[in-house]
Amino acid sequence: MNFDLDADQRDIADGARDFYRGNASPAAARAGLEGGRLEPGRKALADIGFLGITVPESAGGSGRPLLDLAVVAEQGGAVLAAPSLVTAARAAVLLADAPDLAGQLADGSTAFAVLDGAVDGSAPSVDAADATLFLGLDGGDLVIGEGEVVPGRPMDATRGLASVRLTSRRVLTGDAGGLWARARQVGAVVMAAEDLGGAERCVQLGVAYAQEREAFGRRIGSYQAIKHMLVDAWVGVEQLRSLVWWAAWAADCDPAELPLAASAAKACAAVTFERAASTLIQVHGGIGFTWEHDAHLYWRRAKVDRLLLGDEAEHLDAVARLAVTGALGAGR
Repeated sequence: MNFDLDADQRDIADGARDFYRGNASPAAARAGLEGGRLEPGRKALADIGFLGITVPESAGGSGRPLLDLAVVAEQGGAVLAAPSLVTAARAAVLLADAPDLAGQLADGSTAFAVLDGAVDGSAPSVDAADATLFLGLDGGDLVIGEGEVVPGRPMDATRGLASVRLTSRRVLTGDAGGLWARARQVGAVVMAAEDLGGAERCVQLGVAYAQEREAFGRRIGSYQAIKHMLVDAWVGVEQLRSLVWWAAWAADCDPAELPLAASAAKACAAVTFERAASTLIQVHGGIGFTWEHDAHLYWRRAKVDRLLLGDEAEHLDAVARLAVTGALGAGR
């Protein structure tokens, strides 16, 4: 199969790259660690239409496939943008039968967050720190309500992590376990796409520095140790890209394949982004691990994302179970 983005998707990626580079940066991520405003912010993402990419047109969104959202998310990940499009992706799935709420998601008039864990005291959840309305799974029911937010002091402030206890709730959908699982899988794909953007940016920065920095009269990029680290990181990025595109395609065209594809992408993203961020630090040597350099900001996000929406071990276990089930099923 010769799988690639089409012309429209490449145009979307180019437009997203221009937007994010003009409205977000690692400097904003650094400011967030000290309580500064995160960029580009929910309003800007709503105004340009990114929050509503997968929201149906009838609810005020664009009604586009998940792959379009993934290529946008990749560009946001490259500059450590916030809030995460993971929240928009998950909420769009959960609110599919509530067009009024989906419209509020798309236009940014309501700040949603999706809770992981119990609604009486969730685990740290993405974008919950400044959200006003929360979606959660209570027993088997999808519920929505307001909540008491307890922000932490996260390693990566751009993820807006906070624990939440719902103070009000109403049921949106009963017996919503399957819907909740699909939303989580879609979220995992978009997080993997953001991590793809971050990992690729780490490799780009590492290569650029290796072509400039000299040691013992030679540019450090000429040393095999540096070459091998950067090439290994680059290979990981390209492997992750294939998995992200596959998983996003599966969400749009082959839902039965999504659980396997989403877990494969998320597991690979955990390793790939952390390796790329660590490589960036090592290539920069003494300055690489200091507060003054941006490398640690990518490393922080990689460390945090590795644990969000299921860690590497959980997703590798899912891949193994699904692959074995598929193989046994095919042999019957």
